[in-house]
Amino acid sequence: MSKIIVIGSSNTDLIAKVETFPKAGETIKGVSYLQTMGGKGANQALAAHRLGGEVKFISCLGKDPNGLNAMSYYRKEGLDASLSLVVEDTPSGVALIWVDKKGENSIVIIPGANDKLSSDYILQIEKEIVEADLILLQMEIPYDTVKTVCGIAYKNNKRVLLNVAPARKLDRELIKMIDILVVNETEAETIAEEGIAHIGEEKIMDKLLNLGAKTVVLTLGKKGSIVKNDQLNLRVPAFTVETVDTTAAGDTFCGALAAELSKGHNWNEALEFASAAAAICVTKMGAQPSIPTETDVRRFLKMKTTNH
Repeated sequence: MSKIIVIGSSNTDLIAKVETFPKAGETIKGVSYLQTMGGKGANQALAAHRLGGEVKFISCLGKDPNGLNAMSYYRKEGLDASLSLVVEDTPSGVALIWVDKKGENSIVIIPGANDKLSSDYILQIEKEIVEADLILLQMEIPYDTVKTVCGIAYKNNKRVLLNVAPARKLDRELIKMIDILVVNETEAETIAEEGIAHIGEEKIMDKLLNLGAKTVVLTLGKKGSIVKNDQLNLRVPAFTVETVDTTAAGDTFCGALAAELSKGHNWNEALEFASAAAAICVTKMGAQPSIPTETDVRRFLKMKTTNH
């Protein structure tokens, strides 16, 4: 099994369950409140770890109660976050999340220490990146840091899986260093500067491949996912489940995909496994509490196969 390094954000999630989102100036009564660990980097690292990958997680936390709590939580989970940077002068990242009765969410992120995960620090731990086989990244840390990591990986022929979440534009130099670009519809449209409704899913993926990405994975929520490169064009359907909270579904998908690819599985197997992991994730509240284990996913897949 190959080694995965996840470099990204770590947040404390403060989640309010509501019937409907409040309008401007409106005060509403919430249904319930939950505080859990989150952050796209941490979610994906924990997902890859729980789903059977050999994972190291690198993040930046403040030396505050949230940061210390996060480090102790990762230790308890068995996730190696020992290379993470801890800073004195900045609080750890926080996300304020509303979830309505349909399971849709609305999120405000205060990055805090995540913004301190600098290229300088990455250069200090370059050896770790060189020793990994797959590097998993998202966009909740500084853009320059992401680019520095990709540059080191590219120079050393290491595979990079970049999930462009939150959505933002990428320069061509960065895209050319990406082996696997994972995007949802909004993220694909932002990078390609085209609307899916206008040119269609296939064309938008072609545009991303033409910009330099070697493989593109487009996630389409309930419509499943598509993977495309110069040798492959494969669509995998999503599983139908009762949605409770969509927070971290995309992160669970990316972590699961990384874990399966690191074990040498083919694209069809990896995407089916990732889709099942994401489906289980949306049936529970919270980011990390809802991430399943490898056993959960294998059982779910077996049950779905038996029922067909």
